[in-house]
Amino acid sequence: MASLNVYSVLVVLFLTFGALMATKENDQIIKENNCETKMGLPCVLEAFMSIFETGSISNKCCGELVVLGKVCHSALLKRTLENPLFKDLTPTTIIAKSIQTWNNCLAFIDSPSPSA
Repeated sequence: MASLNVYSVLVVLFLTFGALMATKENDQIIKENNCETKMGLPCVLEAFMSIFETGSISNKCCGELVVLGKVCHSALLKRTLENPLFKDLTPTTIIAKSIQTWNNCLAFIDSPSPSA
């Protein structure tokens, strides 16, 4: 019975340490890449609404999101999902919406612009 308790404690410690490392890793990525300075606040809000609520992202903000880069986009999303304010959200749904938003923006940026 004692070994079961020790095992339980080890599992809890491992999971806690893993969560702390993930948070540190995301914060380090965000800091090293200056992620928080690459998008204007209006576009940050549009992207957020597109991913976490129901909304769309403008072409202008798609451009800013793509300039932000996939690494920053992913790290910021992961850090947001780690925030206790968002604990009731389903991560798989949010990640799917994030990928959809990213892919839609990439498709827009990569598509040829109509000639005037």
